[in-house]
Amino acid sequence: MKLDVIKLDGGAAGDVELSEDVFGLEPRADILHRVVRWQRNKAQAGTHKVKTRSETSYSTKKIYRQKGTGGARHGDRNAPIFRKGGIYKGPTPRSHAHDLPKKVRKLGLKHALSSKVASGNLVIIETAALDEAKTKILAKQVKELGWKRVLIIDGSEVNENFARAAANIEGLDVLPSIGANVMDILKRDTLVITKAGVEALEARLK
Repeated sequence: MKLDVIKLDGGAAGDVELSEDVFGLEPRADILHRVVRWQRNKAQAGTHKVKTRSETSYSTKKIYRQKGTGGARHGDRNAPIFRKGGIYKGPTPRSHAHDLPKKVRKLGLKHALSSKVASGNLVIIETAALDEAKTKILAKQVKELGWKRVLIIDGSEVNENFARAAANIEGLDVLPSIGANVMDILKRDTLVITKAGVEALEARLK
């Protein structure tokens, strides 16, 4: 599959051959859903915590005698049924991550890339580099190209000047090829990949 390559200024820069195995699959929602769910659960902090009966600050003294009061039998005020008592079986710090086979994760990334090709929202640029880190210059180029919510994937390393200029532009994110992931790709309207990024992704996913 061939796709046109453009420069940051909008000029033509030839074309590039894309691998059908990486960019030409039929996107499957079930695989994409599994990978996004795995990503979200892995990122969840899991630091929520409640106090149990042994951790609340009331006295541990028995509130009244066991028998003869005509009321229910109770121990101390830390019991879960009392106001400000301990919580029974509440959340504790834990990891929400679950396993997902490496083959499925790799397949998910292929399907995410293929979905952008299928919807016509994949753009290939020659390079993502600037001579100086000027946000004004990059913002003008992005506006002229009509990009709003865009993810740019470069090769093994991101050009430092380009990354610094892009940091102040809302809706524009830049990642090296190793950082490419399903969720970031799907939540952007446009996916932009450099020629070096295409080579790195194909080498990673084949």
